[in-house]
Parts: sequence; C-alpha cells; structure tokens
Amino acid sequence: MPTRRATVLSAAAVLLAVPARAVAAPGPRTEPRTAGAGGSADESATDGRLRLKLPAPSGPHPVGTLALRLVDTSRPDPWTGGPHRELMVSVRYPARAIRGFAAAPQMLPGEAAGWTELNSLADIPADRVDWAATRTHAHQGAPAGAGPYPVVLYSPGAGDPRSLGSVLCDDLASRGHVVVMVDHTYDASAVEFPGGRVERTLLPAEFAKAVPDPEHPDPVKIAALLEKVVMVRVSDVRFVLDALPGALPAPLRAVADFARVGAFGQSAGGFTALQAMHDDRRIHAAADFDGVTSYVQDDDQDGFPSTLTTDGLDRPFLLVGKDGNTPGTVPCWGELVRHSHGWHRALTLHGAAHGTYTDAVVLVPQITRRLDLPRATLTENVGTIATRRAVTADRTLLAAFFGRFLSDRADHGLLDGPSPRLPEVRFAS
Repeated sequence: MPTRRATVLSAAAVLLAVPARAVAAPGPRTEPRTAGAGGSADESATDGRLRLKLPAPSGPHPVGTLALRLVDTSRPDPWTGGPHRELMVSVRYPARAIRGFAAAPQMLPGEAAGWTELNSLADIPADRVDWAATRTHAHQGAPAGAGPYPVVLYSPGAGDPRSLGSVLCDDLASRGHVVVMVDHTYDASAVEFPGGRVERTLLPAEFAKAVPDPEHPDPVKIAALLEKVVMVRVSDVRFVLDALPGALPAPLRAVADFARVGAFGQSAGGFTALQAMHDDRRIHAAADFDGVTSYVQDDDQDGFPSTLTTDGLDRPFLLVGKDGNTPGTVPCWGELVRHSHGWHRALTLHGAAHGTYTDAVVLVPQITRRLDLPRATLTENVGTIATRRAVTADRTLLAAFFGRFLSDRADHGLLDGPSPRLPEVRFAS
C-alpha cells in the first residue's frame, strides 16, 4: 500500500515531469525523444557526443513543416506577469513534394541547450548527446498537399518541449492530418523564438515553492500548482485554435479543415487534451497517453478532481496507459469513465512505461546501447516493450482513433478488441 507522501509526490512528479530524485519521491517519471522504429544512432560527433536518429513516418504522404510565433494579446502571461502570452508552435502537414526542402531539426540550439540542462530522462547523461543534431522527417516549407485534412493539436508532457512528440506527430501528418505541436512557454524546458531568444522553464522553481519539504508535502499546494499548469495549457491550446485560421499561410489554410479538430498529448499533455475537449466544443475527439485527469489523489482522501472527471465527456476519447494503468487502478480514470457518455476506450501496452509514448522510446535505447548504460536505465524510462513494437503500437492506435472519428476511415476493429496486429495492447474498458 503506497503512503500518502509517495502517492501525492508520484502523481505530481508524473504530471510535472519533475524527476522523483529531485523531490525525494519514489515512482516513475519520464519523457524524451526518439530514434527509428529500430533506428540506430549516427556516429559520434567530433566532440564525442552522440547523434541520434528518428524513424521515418509510415504513412503515404511526405511531411512538411513550418514554425509559427503566436501572441495572445488578450491574456497576460500567467507565469511571469508579462503583458501578453507568447507561444511557439510547429505545424506538420502532408506535403505535395519535399525535394529541395531541408529536413527540420528536432530541436533548435537554444532548445537543445535547455533540454541538456533540465531533462526528464532518468539517469541519462544528457550532456553526452548532441540534441541539436537530430533531424526529423518533416521538411521546412515544403508545399502542402491537396487536402482537406483534419487538424490535430498536440501538447507534450510538463517540462518537455513540443519536439519530443516528433515521432507520433510526423507519422500522423504522413497519414493525412495537419498536426499542430504546441510549446507551453515557461513550462517547456526551453522555447526558442525567432531571432534566437530562449525562454527557460519556471516549473522547477514553482514546484519547489509548492513542495518545500518533500517529506511532508501539502496536497493543497500541489493541487493548486497542478491545476494552474493544466489550465494554462488548456488556455494555450484554445488560443492556438483561435489563432491558426489567420496565422497559417494561405496554401496551408486552404487545406486545414477546422470543422474536424482533435487533440492528444502525453502525461500532462494528455490531461490537457481531454480537458481542452471538455471546455471547447470545437474539439471532437481527444487521446490521453498516460496522463492523470485529477490534480492530486492519495489514499487518505478523495483528491482534487477536475471538472473533466466530475462532468465526464460526451465525445470520443482514448486513454492509453503504461503497463498497469487502467480505470481500475488509476482512480481519476475510473471517475472519468463512470461519468462519461461518449465513446471511449481504455488500453494499456504490455511492458510500457510512462515515457513509451514520447520520442524517448526510440532515443533512450540508442543512448543506453551506445554508452553501455545499465538495462535498468532503459526499462525505467521506456519499459520492457521492444522499440519497434512500441512505435508501431503507438502510431497505429493514434491513427486508428483519429481515422475513425475525424476522417471516417476504417480502422479494422483495432479499437474494438484484441488484434494479432497489436499483441501488446490490453483492453481495460
């Protein structure tokens, strides 16, 4: 039976992506980047740091990308008190052609430096990796395909940059979606704006205020911080949805179908996606990859539920948990399912960890292999599931879900019960 201290801090660490060792809390954490569905690292850079690879998308379309700076002048920045909220987003989309258009980096230099200093990977020597060297399979400025394509918003785990969802987002775009990857400024480890300005995360300092004594955490303070994190993110997502029709270049705006909008994310990003759908009728379907849906829960009280769990959802949603996380074992998921009237599924992947649903599932194996790190480092970050199987399952489930509810595409029953195509998937509800 977990102690109240362990349960409260574990929930906070998962949502905030704060390493448990930093707050003396047991339990998992995670988040990172990815390499091919079996890809290997490049040779080391001249300075001895590793260069990593990401897997190619599996869909029929090549992928284009552009980055946008969006400014919400109606809202002061909730973290700094500045006069407005400023965000960066990356837009991935099916491209007509990619010849002559350079592959986009996963992280810009300022983002890579911030990630090196503060990353959520357990026991990974981040300074041994050249994070700025990794290239995605999205090509900068490539012309958009014919469309129309549904629009899907992506929110990363707390403390993570948007780029740590590149494997899933690039793949979803290759299957016929416009995917908008949102960086939550002062939440993400580092956000680089045009001109090279970099804004670093404020979450560690905010967490230290909420948990000055890890041995005696105050659930009320933790809940207040977690609620702020999620609600700032929800406001960001809704603003991005407001701003995109006017911010996209005309050719891309012409193929983005804002009548078909979805959202997904990992950890705090998964909570964000579901809460944003609860709050905004424009979002028609949402998927949560191993993110809790309540602000704090422990074994002594009912916790601090969100409106998401108390109201439930009336539109389709997908819960995908790490091994062992189901509505029967995660109380807030159980409450959400009980109060919801829309289509839903709750699944787990056998052998998955919290970071299995980020690019970490591909990047961490490359790092641990090349640096000869203990197997425990690999399994703590991304579980025991094989890399290729994890990438295939993650991509297939996401594409099946949005294909069914945004595009009316046949998903061959992959969301209705066990399938030999995805033997790792366990159906919880």
